[in-house]
Amino acid sequence: MGGSSMNLGTQLTPAKALEIAKNSEDGSIPSYVTAVLERAISELWRRIQAESTSYVMTKEDFMVFNYYRGRFTGSVTAQQAVARFWNNFTGDSSEVD
Repeated sequence: MGGSSMNLGTQLTPAKALEIAKNSEDGSIPSYVTAVLERAISELWRRIQAESTSYVMTKEDFMVFNYYRGRFTGSVTAQQAVARFWNNFTGDSSEVD
């Protein structure tokens, strides 16, 4: 095959990686998918912490954050970021999981 796992990981968006992870029937998620998601949540958390009272997550940000929500249990900063997202969200809430 022409592409390696590394190439797939660098071309994979967080949204597509979430789709792959959520649709894994046996819970086995390829390492390149995990790498994309870990990079996305790390970057997002840095942005939230840097602008802890003002950063508003995008829909894609929120979907990544929601996937990792267990990591942030008890974090006031995380709770406030989620509240800001919902206070500013103007789409169909069924599109965000």
